[in-house]
Amino acid sequence: MNPEIKARLHVWIDGHVQGVGFRAFVLDRAQRRQLTGWVRNTYQGQVEVLAEGSREQLDGFLDELRRGPRSAFVTECKVEWEAASGEFSRFEVRPTV
Repeated sequence: MNPEIKARLHVWIDGHVQGVGFRAFVLDRAQRRQLTGWVRNTYQGQVEVLAEGSREQLDGFLDELRRGPRSAFVTECKVEWEAASGEFSRFEVRPTV
């Protein structure tokens, strides 16, 4: 696969993932990988992540999401892959939905 082709990763993360610094962890890891998109909590107790970048960057990012920060306990990640839209210019934390 061509590493220049951009992809979109949409993930819903379940477990003990709120109130443990998960969004800050995601923001840091996304910025390190120069990904664009966002992270937010949901009222259902999940953390939701939408990120765009190369498939290689996103695969490594997904591995980190599955582990989470030390204070978190991830039980499941629901993952969807799509084509990138290019609509984001940076990675940000968004309000809870």
